[in-house]
Amino acid sequence: MNRDKDRALLSSLPEQKLIDLFFMHIRNIFRVDGLYFLGIEGKFGTDVATEIDRSCWRTMATIEAREIGKFLGRSQFSVPDIIEALQLTSWSLDQKHKEVEVSRSKGILRVVSCETQLTRRRKGLPEFPCKQVRHEYLKTFAQELNPQVDVLCRVCPPDRHSEELWCEWEFRSKQ
Repeated sequence: MNRDKDRALLSSLPEQKLIDLFFMHIRNIFRVDGLYFLGIEGKFGTDVATEIDRSCWRTMATIEAREIGKFLGRSQFSVPDIIEALQLTSWSLDQKHKEVEVSRSKGILRVVSCETQLTRRRKGLPEFPCKQVRHEYLKTFAQELNPQVDVLCRVCPPDRHSEELWCEWEFRSKQ
């Protein structure tokens, strides 16, 4: 494999096309994730699929936190730094409809419209109870960057939620 040729090809693309390609590939990663989940769920049930998903996302959180930490060139992360790093994750970048609030000691990330859940609805499937999977991912991600940061779930399926708020996560220092 010759990465120089790949780099040359990518460098020849206009910046906007390159960004569009980047987001297309992120979306494709989540399509594969969804297809795997549906396959496991169809064969072994939601509980088994969720447990496998949770384990995968816990590992992914560790990998992403380390890689993004290196990318940002930081070894110490405050809550605002963690929120900044989180916004660079594949999961966050895949969330088209999100809101972020950050103060010195607290960060909030909320998904106001969830494409994954809406796709499940369109396919006639029930909402995926993603709370334990997402909490494991976000908690692991944050604690990999700073063990003194807690992640609290304010709402996430299977919790009752409005159509304007699918999940909301609070990041705050334990101190």
